Amino acid sequence: MPPCIRSTYSILGALSLVGTLSAADLNWPEEKTDLWHGFKRHLFTVDGCAAWLVEPKEARPGHPWSWCLEFPDAFTERCAATGLLTNGFCHVHIVVGNTFGSPPALRHFDAFYANLQAHGLAKKAALIGLSRGGLYAYRWAAENPDKVAVIYGDAPVCDFKSWPGGRFQGHGSPSDWTELQKLYGFKSEAEALAFTGNPIDILRPLALAHVPLIHVVGDADDVVPVPENTAIVEQRYQALGGEMQVIHKPGIGHHPHGLDDPTPVVQFIVQRAALPKP
Repeated sequence: MPPCIRSTYSILGALSLVGTLSAADLNWPEEKTDLWHGFKRHLFTVDGCAAWLVEPKEARPGHPWSWCLEFPDAFTERCAATGLLTNGFCHVHIVVGNTFGSPPALRHFDAFYANLQAHGLAKKAALIGLSRGGLYAYRWAAENPDKVAVIYGDAPVCDFKSWPGGRFQGHGSPSDWTELQKLYGFKSEAEALAFTGNPIDILRPLALAHVPLIHVVGDADDVVPVPENTAIVEQRYQALGGEMQVIHKPGIGHHPHGLDDPTPVVQFIVQRAALPKP
């Protein structure tokens, strides 16, 4: 189960933010702060889960923000997080553990989003889904398409039958597959395999909301194979009229995530999730 206590941590008053963010704007009850890649990070608790927000040195109008749903400390420079901070985005994370975008995790995400809204961040988030984080990002986005500005998937899991299920060409992970079934509450493996709530299945709400997608994938990925994941999303999303860009890395496997120069991803997100600077 997620390393969280299912309780709600109350916010001491909603804030109305105007101009650049300041330390006073971002105070939470009993918060602590540290530095994250040279930026000030606020550490607090939401819904019984550890959470944090990194503030840019100068926030853009409207206070756009990016949200890495899993593995927030992996490949941060290659996967756009620091580039977005430099471009005036806040960057956030809530710790729900290895929960595969399961229903309990999504409820923690709901509480986290409400907390951030009370502190004046933009209505729509730029979601970042690394690897299994693709399950987290797409499943929450499909339930909340009006709250999502853009989704960036990096070698993202888009069908848990592929990973951790290992039902096609990928290696899979038997221990994760067993744990996923427990977290989702499936009564049998057959029920898990018949599930129609994977990212590949739930794209229509995102297309109707005109949520743009960008994926970065390694064409030699044998953990989360492109044909079983991103390629299906791309074909189905474009058939629905959605905007999607896929950046391919020939000869690269599941690692390293991101790009040597993440500028194309940063620009894609900034152009779709941020108001221009005055």
